[in-house]
Amino acid sequence: MANNDEIKDDSPYRVHSRREIVSLLNSMMERNQLLSLLIKGGSESIITSILDIDEDQNSVVIDAAPSASLNLSILQSNRIGFEALYNNIRITFNVDKAKHCEFQSRPALKIDIPESLVRLQRREYFRIPTPIAKPLRCTFRVTQEDGSFTTIVTLLNNISAGGVGLTDEKKILDTTVGRVYEDVSLEMTDNTIVTVKLVVRDCKEAKLTSGKTVNRFGCEFVDLPRAVLAAVQRFITKLEREQNAKASGMM
Repeated sequence: MANNDEIKDDSPYRVHSRREIVSLLNSMMERNQLLSLLIKGGSESIITSILDIDEDQNSVVIDAAPSASLNLSILQSNRIGFEALYNNIRITFNVDKAKHCEFQSRPALKIDIPESLVRLQRREYFRIPTPIAKPLRCTFRVTQEDGSFTTIVTLLNNISAGGVGLTDEKKILDTTVGRVYEDVSLEMTDNTIVTVKLVVRDCKEAKLTSGKTVNRFGCEFVDLPRAVLAAVQRFITKLEREQNAKASGMM
């Protein structure tokens, strides 16, 4: 997965101010913000959260992984990445090592306060394409004027922690920017389906090689529940791992 190592140190998106970094981490802790912890170049990940910050000790305590084997992999890693979607801004940072500790009588992990982090606005979210060979669907349940319901099936083109790109082949979906869809079923691999709320941020007509025209949407997640965000983040990590494996000839 893309990480902040890919952003140059002089990038306008990188924050070096310790006060600003600590303030942001404290805000994330207070809101119990979920983070993806990435090891082995992003091939393995867990969902965690910040439990405590001690500026004097230069430490951040985070939830441990759910299994002993994952915790061991984290403790043995020399480079650990973190990624979160906070206030519609993608936050990423890296640390060198993690140590085992206990917090409120339960296992936890301790890392150093990062020396820098990267904040990216919506347009810079890491967006990954979905498999072409096995298209995934995004189904809208729309209320009609008479109170009845109809379903509109679109194809999922790409996904990020902030939203999705869709293709409406039948050009049925309302293209009005700002239109909110309350009941949308998002299909992911492994037969996982999550329900999300989407708002239309962009729509363009596109012409396929066959000559057929379709509508392509850019939609943003609205009020995404933590559990659903965690599932989306795991899905993104899984997609990238599979695509990296194919690119290297391992699949």
